[in-house]
Amino acid sequence: FQNQSVLVIHIRRHTGERPFSCPDCTKSFKSKYHLLRHQYVHTGEKPFMCINCGLQFRQLPQLVVHERIHTGERPFACDQCPKA
Repeated sequence: FQNQSVLVIHIRRHTGERPFSCPDCTKSFKSKYHLLRHQYVHTGEKPFMCINCGLQFRQLPQLVVHERIHTGERPFACDQCPKA
């Protein structure tokens, strides 16, 4: 693991420990990062914006997938036919 704190978070996957609780609902998380990311659901904040069309997203992976609309990138191809 990259460092001690990353190992601690990984170990929580095995122990089920989730010490970071959301103050707005009953969900809890194994890391502060995951809690902060979850809180966007309650605040409505969408910090990731597409520079092409201005559409906003709560999570970076959502933006990355969206940006493929503008680039035409289709990284996943069917191994049964030529469609991607």
